[in-house]
Parts: sequence; C-alpha cells; structure tokens
Amino acid sequence: MELQQEQTPSVSIEDCLKLLKGEKDEQRLVGLFLVTKICKVDDIASLTRVYNAVGAKFLDRLLRTGMGKGTVSGPGEENRDAYLQLSVRILVAFCHVPDIAASEEMISKIPLLLEILSNQSGSSVLEECLEFLYLVSTTSDAGVTVLYKSGSLKIIASWMSKLADGSHPMKIFMQLVQLIISKISLDIIIINCLPELTDIVVDIARLFGVSHDAMKFEALHLLSAILSSNLTPLYDALRQVPSDVWSKHMRNGVSAILHNRTAPAEKLQALSLAESMVYIRGEGWLIGEIELPDVQDAIPSDRCLILVLEQSRVEIAVMLNELAYAKYEASKNSSLKEDIIVKQRNVATAFSLVEKIIKLVSNVGEDQGDLIDENTLMKVFRGLNETTGVVLEYLQDAKEHGQRKGDDILASVRVIGSFLAQTPDAWTEKVKELLDYMLSVEGEDEQSPFNSVCFLLPMLCQITMNVEGCKTLVSSGGLAAVVKCLINLIHKHGGWVDNDGSIFLACDTILNVLLKKELAGLLCGESSFVHLLEAIANSTEDAHEPSVIMMAASICALVFDYTSENALLSNPNFADKSLDKLCRLFSRIFALSQQQSMNDDERAQMDLYEIIAAGYSRWGDRFPRVRKAIVIAPL
Repeated sequence: MELQQEQTPSVSIEDCLKLLKGEKDEQRLVGLFLVTKICKVDDIASLTRVYNAVGAKFLDRLLRTGMGKGTVSGPGEENRDAYLQLSVRILVAFCHVPDIAASEEMISKIPLLLEILSNQSGSSVLEECLEFLYLVSTTSDAGVTVLYKSGSLKIIASWMSKLADGSHPMKIFMQLVQLIISKISLDIIIINCLPELTDIVVDIARLFGVSHDAMKFEALHLLSAILSSNLTPLYDALRQVPSDVWSKHMRNGVSAILHNRTAPAEKLQALSLAESMVYIRGEGWLIGEIELPDVQDAIPSDRCLILVLEQSRVEIAVMLNELAYAKYEASKNSSLKEDIIVKQRNVATAFSLVEKIIKLVSNVGEDQGDLIDENTLMKVFRGLNETTGVVLEYLQDAKEHGQRKGDDILASVRVIGSFLAQTPDAWTEKVKELLDYMLSVEGEDEQSPFNSVCFLLPMLCQITMNVEGCKTLVSSGGLAAVVKCLINLIHKHGGWVDNDGSIFLACDTILNVLLKKELAGLLCGESSFVHLLEAIANSTEDAHEPSVIMMAASICALVFDYTSENALLSNPNFADKSLDKLCRLFSRIFALSQQQSMNDDERAQMDLYEIIAAGYSRWGDRFPRVRKAIVIAPL
C-alpha cells in the first residue's frame, strides 16, 4: 500500500517524529496523519523510526478506540471510524518492515483485525485489514497459527461468499487460506472447521469456473492443495452441499484448463481435481453441460469426458516412458528416486481416471445411454484400447527387466484387468504372453501376489467363458493363483463377505474352468483344489445365504470329479472333519431343493443346483459318506 497521497514538502520526517513524541494524543494523531502523507512503504528506515517513536501502546489504544473499545483524547474523539481507518492504515505501513510484522505486538493484533472484519465496520477497511493479516502471516509461522486459532476461516468463508469474483480482496482471502493450509494440517482443520472449509471450497470453485485470468490458476492451485488430500469427511460434506452449481463450476474449470494451452503441471493438477470430483460426485460428473470462454457454439455434454480421457492418455504414455527410463536406464542415479516417486503418483492419477471412465462407459446402457452418443463411445473405446497397448508394453518391459514388485506395475495390472473385462477379445496374444507375469506382480508392501490377482479377476472371469481362455489361464498357472486368491479372500473376510464382488468373481472363474470337460486332462492332479475344499468346508458351516452355499457346493461338486473320498482322506492337507462339514453342506443343498416353496433368492440359485445334482450322479459312488448324508426323494 502506498502511503504517500500528495506532496507536502514543508513537512519532514523529523517534524513527524517530534509530534509523535509529544505528550498529548492530539500531537501523536497529527504526527501519524502526516506520516501517511510523506512516508512510503519501502522507506524501511523511516518507518522503523516512526514505529519506535509512536510506541506500541499508543497504536493499540488508537486501534481499540476505533473499534469502540478504548479512548483517545482530542478533538476527534467521537470520530471512531476515522480513528479505525488511520490505525489500520498505519499498522499496515509498519508491517512492511519484516521485523515489525513478525513482532509479538503485531501478531497479538491479529484477533482484533479479525474482529473488525467480522463487524459491519470492517467493510470500510477491508483491504487494509487483509493486507495486515497477510503481511504478518507471511513473516511468521506464529502469525499463521494465531490467524487460524482466532477463527479466521469462519470470517474468510463469510466474506468470500459475497465478494465479487476476481476482486483484490478475494485474491488476498485465497492467499490467506493457502497460508493456513500450508502450515496447519488439513486433518486438524477438518476436525475444527469442516463447515467453513466446505464453504470455502464451494466459493473457490465458483472462481475457478468463471474466471478467465490469473485468478483461475490461483484457484486451481488452491483447490488442488485442498482436495488432493482425499480427506473423507470433507468429501462427505461436499456431497451434502444442496446446490450442484459448485460441481458444474468445477467441470467448467477443469475443462478450460485441459482445453487450452496451459503448462503440463497445471494440466496434471486439473486431472487431480477431476479425480477428486469423480470420487465425490461419481463418474457421471464427467458428463454434463460446460462453458468455455473461447467457444461460442453449444458444447456437447461429453466434452469434459473426452478432455479428461485424452489428457490422461497423454500422461500415461509420457509418464510410463519416463518411468521406464528412470528405473531401468538410469537406475544407478540415486537422485532420480524422488523423480520416480512423483511420476508414479502422477501416473496413478491418470490410471484412476481411466478406470473410472471404463466403469462409466460400461454402464452406458443403464444410466448414461442418452448422454453419450455412439460415435463418442467408439472414440472412447479406441482411445482406451490404444492406452491398454501402451500399458501392456510397459509391463512387457518390466518383465524383461525382472521387475515384479512396485505400485506402478500393480496399478498397470489393475488398468489391464478393468479394460479387458469389457473387451476380453482384445490383445489376446499379448495377454497370453504376459498373464503369468501379471499374476505374479506385487505391490510395494505385499509379501506375495494377491492384489494383482484380484485386479485381474474381472478379466479372467470373462476370458474363461470360452475354452481357449481357460487353456490360457490353466497353462499359465493362473487357475492355481485364482484358487489361492479365493482362499485368501475367504480367510481375510472371515467368511464369504463379498463387499467388492471379488469372491464371486473368483468363484465364477473357477466354475468356468471346471465346467469345460475339454480341460479334464489339465485339471487332474491340481493340488490347489485340496486347499480350496478345506477353505470351503471351514467357511460354510454358518453360512445361510443361498448364493453362498450353492456356489460353494457347486465348486465342490465339480472338484469331486477329479478325486475320490479315499484320495482326499489320504491327503495330509485335508482333514477328516472337513469331509464331515462338506457332507453337511451337500445335505443342506439337497434338502433345500426338496422344499415345497422357495423364496426368490433360492429359486435364483437353481441353475447351480443342477450342476451339483449332475456332479453327484457322476461321483456319488466314490464318496460313500456324502451319499450316506444325503437323503433325497427319488428323481
């Protein structure tokens, strides 16, 4: 802030100092008034002399008088608004001296300035108060702490909701928010100020969506800093915002950043915001009306979807190439470690968005059929298919370099599983070549492959619908991996709790293979089946859901085709009591089938009962204890 408003050559700084050292308040007031006329904010030496001359006590008394809390004697005693403006203005000038701004005297005035902003009188000194808060907070961490603890976010949220977009006060409010979240943990802020932070995000989203200047990028950076932390309470609060306008502003802002020629770092931040919005609002957020500043014609509702997909594809291609070089070609350079971590984080964002888009287009017929036309759908699938090829090449490179462990490799497997679940006939030869490797991939914190198998289950369930896919799975050792995965899932959840569908995907994959009689020669002697029978026996005793017991018994019935009661009981990995449990399982199934009335859930499982009954007719004679346990009416 420039203090000098007009030239007054007849008054010197020495004259002001004499007045400021006077005994009467009137003299000091005149001195301060003259300071605002002749002293510039970059004249550090003069400002320091003036501050030392006037003293902190008088400044505090003048400020409190302007607030109606104190008394300064003199002819202008009742003109509190003038005192307020003078005191705040002179405080701002002093705070251009870093040592003064960082002093305890100035930090202690932060609550008073916030109190002024919370009152109607604050409007007359809004910019001066904001500048004071900014100057003090930028020179001292203690200033930021006091700013936060004094309830600043509530006042900021109140002001931001009524300020003009792009105004200077709005800019300073955003800078204050940036300062606070850079020093105070977002976890702490959410515990204490969740409603205020939610309102602030909504206000910044409006600015992000409607601004067409540098403010858009400041809003982008601030929103990215807040939302990229993936803090569930904040996301939940944003879902409860009554109006959907803020999410439309977010879509406009993200689309504008991706549509225009902006820096790569800002496009990455836009993708990060898109990921957060999809998490908050669902995949459908990618589809909707948008407005771009340089486009006059109506914009298709799927434009944001296309922009996000294309930028995600670009990032995946670039980042995977750079990651491969950093990991394999320049692996001896330890300085690249941090760079690799950053690239892995960025590619994870792009992968996440690609997976969400796959999920979105896979549900087109159900929810978004009228919003995505056929040409767009074909364009999306072509793009996804090309990116799948890029990811497969990255996995091929990792395999050739003996790399089986890494979150980036695991994320690559997850994307492959998601896309090929929708298009199982794509990249058949490449999948056949890499399947055993993909099933062996481990995350950084894993001791053995598990998540990789879970991520591939949607694809494996689809490719095993035909014999060739089953042969690919069995010959790669994949069937044993799926069986082991199912056993681990049952143990992990303490039963057949299937929140994400993984257990039944694994079961369907195993059933698909077991039902292919052409594979009988490949399945004989599969040792993992014994462990699976043990797991089923121990996990279905207390199960009552028809879908669970029918699925479990169906797998057992098909596995029994490849063994006998004597062979099972002679296996050291199978307990005698487990056979008793399986006998009770089959008994329950056949008893259920004989009921005169069934509910809808039970009737829906009768196709599995047919598998069980057919299996029993083939191996019943080899399992006398099972045959003894089953009491059925003549068929």
